[in-house]
Amino acid sequence: MKMNKSRILNLTISKMVFLVLTIVTVCSNVKAADFVVDKTASQVKWEAKKVTGKHNGTIAIANGSLSVDKSGINGGTLVIDMKTIVDLDLTDAGYNAKLTGHLKSDDFFAVDKFPESKLVVKKVTLVTGNDYKFLGDLTIKGVTNPIEFTAMVTANADNLKAEGTITINRAKFGVKYGSSSFFENLGDKVIYDDFTLTFNLTAQKK
Repeated sequence: MKMNKSRILNLTISKMVFLVLTIVTVCSNVKAADFVVDKTASQVKWEAKKVTGKHNGTIAIANGSLSVDKSGINGGTLVIDMKTIVDLDLTDAGYNAKLTGHLKSDDFFAVDKFPESKLVVKKVTLVTGNDYKFLGDLTIKGVTNPIEFTAMVTANADNLKAEGTITINRAKFGVKYGSSSFFENLGDKVIYDDFTLTFNLTAQKK
């Protein structure tokens, strides 16, 4: 027995309505949210090495946020206040001030011209457990380069924590002082190009 055209049309419309309702239901279950970085509860430590030793200290976060959906972190931004560079290993006040002043000068990070550095997260993929690989763009002294690092991320409905270490090649950002990538015959005055930023971030749901 053949169906009439009206019944076929009604069945087709019913299927379309069911499909639309299914899509709406699935999408409504994906709860996207922004998590704002708590500057006071978060910390960024730096360490730089040279032939004759190393220095370490802290630097403050200006602001930051992470975008999260059902699949996890899908983007974010972290802005660093370059004016807040602090050295922790030199106990002599004079030497300490000299070093931090030099780091803020045009020889290194030129903080008067470039008061902020920025990390923009473009992609995050699960490695294993709570470890994730982050891909993004890092801007220092107005120069932007791609960056990759791994961080451990834990989260619940209201809070998110991320901790890890980023290794940065300063030569790629035009930070030339004491770099064997730009100068020859530096001997024991070489300052290695790679430095690290170890971060421990806490963020709250917006």
